Amino acid sequence: MAKLLALSCWRNLSPRPHYPSMPIYPKGEPATAVQELSDSTALFSVIGMTCAACAGSVEKAVKRLPGIREAIVDVLNNRAHVIFYPFFVNEETIREAIEDAGFEAQLLTDAPHEKSVQVCRIQIKGMTSTSCSPTLESALQALHGVLEARVDLATEETQVYYNPTLLTPNHILQAIEDSGFEAALISSSEDLTKIDLHVEGTVTDDAAMKPILDSLRTLPGVHAVDFTVELSKISVSYKPDVTGPRYLINVFEQIGNGNFKAKIYPTEEGQRDSHRRHEIRQYYKYFLWSLVFTIPVFLTSMVFMHVPGIKDALDAKIVNMLTAGEVARWLLSTPVQFVLGRRFYYGSYKSLRRGSANMDVLIALGTNAAYFYSFYSILRAATSPHFEGNDFFETSAMLISFILLGKYLEILAKGKTSDAIAKLMNLTPDTAVLLTLDGDGNVAGEEEIDSRLVQKNDVIKVAPGAKVASDGFVVWGQSHVNESMITGESRPVAKRKGDTVIGGTVNENGVLHVKATRVGSESALSQIVRLVESAQMAKAPVQKFADRISRCFVPLVIVISFSTWLAWFLAGRYHAYPKSWIPSSMDSFELALQFGISVMVIACPCALGLATPTAVMVGTGVGASQGVLIKGGRALESAHKVNCIVFDKTGTLTVGKPVIVRTELLTKMVLREFYELVAATEVNSEHPLAKAVVEYAKKFRNEENPSWPEARDFVSITGHGVKATVHNKEIMVGNKSLLADHNIPIPVAAEEMLAEAEKMAQTGILVSVNGKVAGVIAVSDPLKPGAQEVISILKSMKIKSIMVTGDNFGTASSIAREVGIENFIAEAKPDQKAEKVKELQASGYTVGMVGDGINDSPALVAADVGMAIGAGTDIAIEAADIVLMKSNLEDVITAIDLSRKTFSRIRLNYVWALGYNLLGIPIAAGALFPSTRFRLPPWIAGAAMAASSVSVVCCSLLLKYYRRPRKLHNLEIRGITVESSSTGI
Repeated sequence: MAKLLALSCWRNLSPRPHYPSMPIYPKGEPATAVQELSDSTALFSVIGMTCAACAGSVEKAVKRLPGIREAIVDVLNNRAHVIFYPFFVNEETIREAIEDAGFEAQLLTDAPHEKSVQVCRIQIKGMTSTSCSPTLESALQALHGVLEARVDLATEETQVYYNPTLLTPNHILQAIEDSGFEAALISSSEDLTKIDLHVEGTVTDDAAMKPILDSLRTLPGVHAVDFTVELSKISVSYKPDVTGPRYLINVFEQIGNGNFKAKIYPTEEGQRDSHRRHEIRQYYKYFLWSLVFTIPVFLTSMVFMHVPGIKDALDAKIVNMLTAGEVARWLLSTPVQFVLGRRFYYGSYKSLRRGSANMDVLIALGTNAAYFYSFYSILRAATSPHFEGNDFFETSAMLISFILLGKYLEILAKGKTSDAIAKLMNLTPDTAVLLTLDGDGNVAGEEEIDSRLVQKNDVIKVAPGAKVASDGFVVWGQSHVNESMITGESRPVAKRKGDTVIGGTVNENGVLHVKATRVGSESALSQIVRLVESAQMAKAPVQKFADRISRCFVPLVIVISFSTWLAWFLAGRYHAYPKSWIPSSMDSFELALQFGISVMVIACPCALGLATPTAVMVGTGVGASQGVLIKGGRALESAHKVNCIVFDKTGTLTVGKPVIVRTELLTKMVLREFYELVAATEVNSEHPLAKAVVEYAKKFRNEENPSWPEARDFVSITGHGVKATVHNKEIMVGNKSLLADHNIPIPVAAEEMLAEAEKMAQTGILVSVNGKVAGVIAVSDPLKPGAQEVISILKSMKIKSIMVTGDNFGTASSIAREVGIENFIAEAKPDQKAEKVKELQASGYTVGMVGDGINDSPALVAADVGMAIGAGTDIAIEAADIVLMKSNLEDVITAIDLSRKTFSRIRLNYVWALGYNLLGIPIAAGALFPSTRFRLPPWIAGAAMAASSVSVVCCSLLLKYYRRPRKLHNLEIRGITVESSSTGI
């Protein structure tokens, strides 16, 4: 899952293991050694967890350890599933961390040992209220092999993390079906390199396709081939590095002998959208049909009874006291009750079979009470010469009609909450222009193909005004590309040979030739879509408030409804109120029954269930459109509480691309020779200062990619510098601490230059050759545009800003003074950054950490909200809760402000949802009747119930009109593009 969330596709990075906390390497061990490590899995029994907050505490405690790749906590089954790197941490350390968090932990010896956790997304049909979510989650969590299950009522989807050695998606689908819901698989981890091909030709059976299927299975890189005769569909799972869709289709041309051809299986849109459109059409049709029957019922009971002539016809007796009007209402309301309203019976049956109760139960009870009492009334009238009963057929018919209307409006509104994902998915162009190159790299031809057929290493032509078909880098041409749809950056970005481009962005002017590096599910766009989808599935902690209420909501409403009916019935029976209170058209029993039905149908558990997820969906979608990727409800909720932000310096407050501004030699050496030794030593380092030195040294060679002398015994010492042997000379490049550790004296002249550099907010680098200081290099890393204004705005928002950097005190002091930060810590190692975050948390602060480097990862994990600069490393991005894709500091303010607005909307949603019930139930129960004679008819109560869900969803939809704080509009902050990854110091 971590690889899916990595947004490293914007940069050419060497492969790194993906885990949230970057460990401290043993002294002398190169960072690249971690690439050769393998992970392990451990399963712990955790005793003492009682709620989602407990699970979050355990997860946070484990993830703060070095070497943790993934940690998933199951509060229902008291389990913790941890994937870790044993080179840095072991099971006992993890167990102690859980116990330090306040829980008992024990390692389970039968823990699964799979290399990864897989995830699948499933569409659920049949969920009607918030009580369905925890019920289904419990059923899924009970499956052996399920690590975590998230059920979202708003999207009607579930996301299940499971052990693939114990479960398959089919097992999960079956468990959902057994729980009384309908399920359809949307995607799974296994589908990430899967393509469906449609076979054109006469397909009678598997035997006719056997040669083609066998050829596909033997193709290099193909994992599995499945053939569905009825649909003429072949599903192929393959490794994109080895093969691609065009190679698969070519098999048909070579072996099909002209009888069979293949093309990518046509799909209208995503399965979720197709299901939602079908559901909208279905509810619309049901509502229209209900009006056909309900309007005459309403007219005969409410209107025509006051029209002379028509009233006489309706009051005409058919049998004994049975009137024509009663028969007409019975005949008209019966199809509404049992045909159009059958979904409520079906939903009630499934809910009760699961041992729970949902909104369908309330509707079925309320409408059945009205219908069957009315039916009893007309039977009595038909068999008695004296009984004059009253019917409530209009109550059941109108109630079902209003609820169908409410569900129709609710689904329409819910569909708009995921507009952000729909827009992202539509960014990919339908076609691409594939270039054919000759042996010399010249264009020999071009062909327009389906963009889904683009494979790795293809060269694509992107004309002016066209969309880029896949992620890649420019091999020819120059232009400006509008990346606002992906990053939120409004200003077009200049592109020339060697620059990376993102699929889905728009080429503004010149022609570009782009070499595809990431296609299909690996592309930045696909990963962003999955990240946003995953974020929308993740529950905010505040959601547990609604979950707790939902467990007892429906049973409580039924008890209140029955108590209301009983109280009014007994009061009427024993004459506790005057007979004049009873309307002329009914008796005391019927009056009590109406009060009871009104209470039952006005209560709406759906509104509570939709209050949080709809706001989170819209909020995360709006954030994505603004270039702020928020990883779920937990991050969204925590961000609104942030009152202290810790900033890294290099690559965060500064541009992160330092430049050499001054060099002082302290020995008799030619500057070219000096920089050749330094560059040969630093070329093996990933540090941004090292990159700046190597780039500067190239000026003395006049070569684009010079070959430097061999550096032997290279060692990188985190936070200090590097050392190596070049031309049999021991070279050290780093800070004063590095030289002090090796007992190398620093001359007065070097000390003076270092002090002068620090005053000018520059970083001084010392170079020693064979144990003597040979020179000092002054490096400047300019501040990001707008850094000062951002810190000032945060101060006006009552948010404290602190800078923590590994740079020297003088440089840190100058930068802090320049941006307006009063508190800073210099010369901090990665573990010290995390410790500072923990100290602030212990002091009562809710801490946000903003960083971009590998050594920021522990602090990003330790913070309540980690914010990664989008141009930073993939590990920092994975460790963070929020990714700032434009690399602009102003987006820190946008993220916090959006979080505050979203959480404010969630609170307002709860006011709406609870307000309907807290005010509506007493009114429906007749609280105002003794003083005002006002009573709420059941059909109006049903309309109010339906309106509550719609109002909550519409309240969330207002977030779509979110605008950044006005203070940011006055800032002219341009985007910062960093071509290579920055590790910060």
